[in-house]
Amino acid sequence: MFLKRIAIDMDEVMADALPKHLTLFNRLYNDNIKIDDLNGRKLEELRPEFKEEMKNILLEPTFFRDLMVMRDSQEVIKELNEHYEIFITTAAMEFPTSFTAKYEWLKEHFNFLNDMNFVFCGDKSILNADYLIDDNARHFKRFSGQGILFSSPQNSNETGYVRVNNWQEVRNYFIKSTESS
Repeated sequence: MFLKRIAIDMDEVMADALPKHLTLFNRLYNDNIKIDDLNGRKLEELRPEFKEEMKNILLEPTFFRDLMVMRDSQEVIKELNEHYEIFITTAAMEFPTSFTAKYEWLKEHFNFLNDMNFVFCGDKSILNADYLIDDNARHFKRFSGQGILFSSPQNSNETGYVRVNNWQEVRNYFIKSTESS
């Protein structure tokens, strides 16, 4: 029997990158942007004159190494792993200096997953999965499975997608479907 596949994005879905990014940006550029200020906008939309500087923060090779784990993600992904084939999919080609840090972070916090199911890519349309949980709706455009939008401040205005606000909602979406099968 083949298990259905769930592809899960890393940043802002499993790893909470936004608080660190804001903290570093505010410290470096003497600003005071808060998460609530992003409501429906990306950080670079608030300060377009600093777009390159914001990207450079993310290009720091160790940036992704010490991110906080999203609440309940470990427990829920462990449970999902019993019913589905899980792939962690990160568009790491946007920040190629992040490979090592992301891999080490995943091995530290999600060591119960098979690292052969870690996918470092650019265009997620190449994924052969039934579901993709991601905070960026652009990854659903050419993805052939069901896109599930994981809420974040920057995507609050996105509509037209199945949306989950936290990992307990992810659990409810998937576990209830396995119980009714």
